Formats: sequence, structure tokens, C-alpha cells
Amino acid sequence: MSSCSTDVKENRNLDNLFSKEGVAAEAAQLPNGSAGGGRKRPLEEGNNGHTHSKYRPKKRKKVPGPILPKNALMQLNEIKPGLQYKLLSQTGPVHAPVFVMTVEVNGQLFEGSGPTKKKAKLNAAEKALRSFVQFPNASEAHMAMGRTLSVHTDFTSDQADFPDMLFNAFETATPVDDAFYLGSNSNGSFSSLGIEYPLLPSPVPNLVQAPLPPAPSTFISPTSSKNPVMILNELRPGLKYDFVSESGESHAKNFVMSVTVDAQNFQGSGRNKKLAKARAAQAALSALFNMQLDQVPSRQPIPREGLQLHLPQVLADAVSRLVVDKFSELTDNFASPHARRKVLAGVVMTTGADVKEAEVICVSTGTKCINGEYMSDRGLALNDCHAEIVARRSLIRYLYCQLEHFLSNHEEDHHRSIFTRCDNRQGFRLKDNVQFHLYISTSPCGDARIFSPHEAGVEDQGDRHPNRKARGQLRTKIESGEGTIPVRSSNTIQTWDGVLQGERLLTMSCSDKIARWNVVGFQGCLMSYFTEPIYFSSIILGSLYHADHLSRAMYQRITEIEDLPPSFSLNRPLLSGISNAEARQPGKAPNFSVNWTVGDQALEVINATTGKDDLGRPSRLCKHALYSRWMRLHCKLSSTLRIKTVRPSSYHEAKQAAAEYHSSKQKLFRAFHKAGLGAWVKKPIEQDQFSLTT
Repeated sequence: MSSCSTDVKENRNLDNLFSKEGVAAEAAQLPNGSAGGGRKRPLEEGNNGHTHSKYRPKKRKKVPGPILPKNALMQLNEIKPGLQYKLLSQTGPVHAPVFVMTVEVNGQLFEGSGPTKKKAKLNAAEKALRSFVQFPNASEAHMAMGRTLSVHTDFTSDQADFPDMLFNAFETATPVDDAFYLGSNSNGSFSSLGIEYPLLPSPVPNLVQAPLPPAPSTFISPTSSKNPVMILNELRPGLKYDFVSESGESHAKNFVMSVTVDAQNFQGSGRNKKLAKARAAQAALSALFNMQLDQVPSRQPIPREGLQLHLPQVLADAVSRLVVDKFSELTDNFASPHARRKVLAGVVMTTGADVKEAEVICVSTGTKCINGEYMSDRGLALNDCHAEIVARRSLIRYLYCQLEHFLSNHEEDHHRSIFTRCDNRQGFRLKDNVQFHLYISTSPCGDARIFSPHEAGVEDQGDRHPNRKARGQLRTKIESGEGTIPVRSSNTIQTWDGVLQGERLLTMSCSDKIARWNVVGFQGCLMSYFTEPIYFSSIILGSLYHADHLSRAMYQRITEIEDLPPSFSLNRPLLSGISNAEARQPGKAPNFSVNWTVGDQALEVINATTGKDDLGRPSRLCKHALYSRWMRLHCKLSSTLRIKTVRPSSYHEAKQAAAEYHSSKQKLFRAFHKAGLGAWVKKPIEQDQFSLTT
């Protein structure tokens, strides 16, 4: 038993010893340790009138204090409920036995020994905690192992959920007229500290998020060890939490709980019901009382520029849940053989401030690129089957569909389109408040993923090596493999015959491609004939989210980009992780990629090695298929195009005519080169020199 526990027992014994009422003499302690019934010597001065220097005055009854801190066994049970402890062995004599208990956590077995089974279990729990909790110094480690976990505990695993006590820090908001005060006094209730948490001017009903106020700069971390459920119960006693749903694959279960507060419903999700309850309570505290979880900086969302319609964490969790649920629906609750995946990506569209009206536009999986010998000179093969790249191609297909709806003779289809004509009637733009949110189940390959998830200290110093040479470098994927390598300083041009002869086909990393979309738009070159650039409003990661590394990869490394053409800009989307991070999935990635776009009946399955399906048929997302749709729209809209040109004779010619798009792309490449980050590697030009008649 720890020293803290021993102290508590001693205090209890003292309470019992001195609890009887009477004169002080009755409690006098004699040298031999026995209590005397009367005095043998008169009272002496200088020792409070008592003969023995070790006399302890009658202990007053303690007023109720803070909740006793928890030992390692209790802490581990909160983080990983339902663990089974097993007796491995019992050795030693009867009067001094040694018990060895074991517990399995995260697939690893931990042993603990002690003179009792209870102490052996405690020892095993301490060792398990140490395996995934790190402390800055010995005193904090002692606190955690003996009784409690620090608010600033560093959960270094990329899939770790924060235990409930990490929901204890709040931030102040912009002052308003009617404010109330929260404090923490000795009996655990809020009243006396005078910490100010203003009420929002008007409650936000039914998960509808109002535009965000300016981000406050002050964080307050109460020391009362109270989780959101406890705090909300003190503010609104008697609340009932309801189980809403359970979803997700075995490695990433997701429970949703809800609570109704002041006639408003708030939901929270987590890998167990307890965490889901805590997050529902946190959502209520955030919306009604403006109390926020004080995360370490590297895990906090980075807001996008301009007006935000949604609270970042609410949006991130909702987008993640929508994409995973849609993938579950498409794979018979993950029972289909094509549910196997390493990376899942999807795009969600919102059309206003209510995230409940969001719609999943596309879903995809994949982690491989085409084998060089299967390149197509007719645009019939997918070169890059990484999930986020396939999701973006699916989204372009959706944009073509929406333009076709706009041109439809059916009034319903016309009004359903997300496009409207530009004021000058030259081209189209998105309707107001239409936003697209990219979800990826892990950080995109390349620069955003070149970091150790265990490197951040408890005080969280962000990226400790911002000037390290590897930071920000352009990187390429490896043919028929996973992972990326930095680009070579020279010879960034690939040739068709060189690749066919055995030179590895190189494809730019997903981090680099998304950075490119943040300059030229995700709509692509051909779509820019019809629309202004379209940018993602947010990029949300299901795991391996690190604010510094992701923001650097997405836009910070190219902030020196110069003189972009009108309507093009450097987009800075919201960047966020999710509350219920996905677990790392060791093992070999499947060799297929799946895609689905709204309106499709089922998933399309593509062999990542060949870029086509298993019967050799081209994908509905291949260059040839999208160019065919573009050509039909080009004929219909020739009088209102943003780019005036004669009908192109080839795919390459059509792309080259988009002068402003290419100018923006060249300025991006120069920004990378000027920053010393390398040169963009291009595919063999022969890939694009096809026409629809060939």
C-alpha cells in the first residue's frame, strides 16, 4: 500500500482515539503509551500544560474536503475499463507470501508482485500505466502511481483517449452583461473562487452552432479533479444520459450518448460509454457555459480564416462519424471483404450552420499506387489509389454531376444544384454557405506524417525541430509500396520508356498534393473552365493529428508564395483531430481501393497495382471518364465559359489552355523551390496526350 494510504489509516485511528468528549487530561498520552485516568503531576507550562512532549491535541473533526485521489488501479480502470487480473503464482512461506498478478493492456502483459493480491494488482496497474503515460519528473510520477494522474499527463499514443480528469480546464469568453461565477471550495461545490464564466447571450438550440466568437487567450485549469459529468451535474442536477448508438469497426468502436439540458440536446461520442457521456457533458458545458477542454496545443484544432459556422470539435467529430457510418452502411456493417483497409477518407458537405444537415458526398479507401508497367496512354488507369486522392477525384465527379443538374430542364434538379451563376454570368460559383470537409482516418503521407507521435513533452513545446532539414520537404510515394522518400535535387522529369524499362514510377505524396489543392483548388484544371477555385473548409484527421506538423504541411511552408492570379489564394482550412482517435493498425495493407460517390448504387473496387478493376475495366474516376463528362459540358456551356477557347483536340491541350490555373501552379512550384524544399516530380507527359476518339 502506498504511503498516502497509510497516512489515511493513521488519521482514521487518531480520529477514533481522540473522538470522545471530555477534559484535555483524559486524552493525555503517558510515556509508556497508555492513557491515564488522572494526573500524577500538576500541569506544566511550556508544553500546553501536558507532561509529555509528544502529546497530540484532540483532533478536530475534518470538514468535508476534496474527493480522495485515486490509486493506479482505479486510474487504469477508468482509462481501460473491464481489465481482468489473473494470479500467476504464489511463493514464499505462509507468514510472508509473495503474490504475482498479471493484467493485459493494449496486447501487452504486465506483472506485479506484493505481499497481498491487492498490492500485487496495484503494482501491475502501475507498470501498465507507465507503459503509455509519461511524466516530466519523479514527483508527478509518484503522485500518479500513488493516488492520482496530473491534469497535464501526456498520452503519447496516437490512439489514446483522454481520461475524464483531463476535461478539467476551461477558458474564459468574451465578456457579456450577465455573468455568473464558478469556484471550488472545500466541500467540492462551486462558489468561492470567483472565476468568471459568462453565460452565452442566447443558447444554441439542437446542435445548431452559431458563428464563433474570437478565440479567447486565457485558459483556467481548476484543480478540483472534476470531469464534465460532475461539473454539469452540479450546475444542472438530476440529468439523465441516454444511449444513442454504437458503431465502428472492432479497432475503433464508437458509442454515442446524449443528454438534454435546458431543453437542448447534446451528444458525445467515445470508444466507451463513459467517455461518450463525458463528451456529451462537455458539449453542453461548451455551448451553455462556454467552458472548454484545455488540450495541449498540438492537439487543439487550428481554426480557418474568416467566419466559422461550426465549433471546430463538434464539426470534426460529426464529419468523422458521418464518413465512418456511411462506410459501415456500404460494407454491410464492415462484414464485406472490401471493408478491409488501412486508410479511410471521405468528403462531407455542409450547407449551413446545422451539422445535422451535413451530407456525405464520397467515401474511399486505399494506400497504394500503380505499378509503372500498367500506365495507360489513354487515361484509363488510376495512377494514385491513396484514399484521400481517390476521394478528391470522386468529389470532382460530384461537381460535374451538380453542373449537369443546374443545366437540367427539370426544375427540381435545377434548384437542387449546389451551383449558381456568377454575377458577370461568366462561369459558376458555389451557393452561399456550401462548404466541403475532407476527412482522413490518419495524417496524409509525406510531410504531415514525418514526426514521432511520442515526441511532445508534457508542457507541449510543439514541433521541437522546426528547422530540421526533413521538415517541409517535398516527398514522393514509392511504386507498389507504402511510405515516402524526399525528392531528388535533380532529374525530376520521368520518361515513359524509362519507367517501362524498370525505373520506379514516382508520385507526389498526399501532403504535397493537398498543399497544392490549397493554392489551385481541389476542382482541378478542367473544372476551372466552369467555376472559380473551390477549397476545402476543413481537413480532419482520425489519428496522428499534430497541429504544428499538419499546418506546416498544408500551408505554412508555402506562405511566401507570391502574386497569385485573381480568385486564387493560399487557403488555410480548419485543421482538427477527432475526440475518439482511431487505433494504429499494424499489418499489411490490402492491394485494392474502393470508392463511392453519392448517387452510386455500390462501391467500386479497383486493383491499386493496375489502376483498373479485376476484370480490366477502367474506373469511373479515370481521366478518360472525367474528360468525357467535361467535353459534354464544354459543348453546352461554350458561351458562358470562364476560359474562352476552341474545342481542344486532346486532354493535354484542354489542360494547357487554363492559363490562370497553370500560372498558380507554377508559382506554387517556385515557392517550394525558393524555400529549399525540392522540385515537383511530374509524370511522363505521354499520359495526357490522348483524345476521346483514340
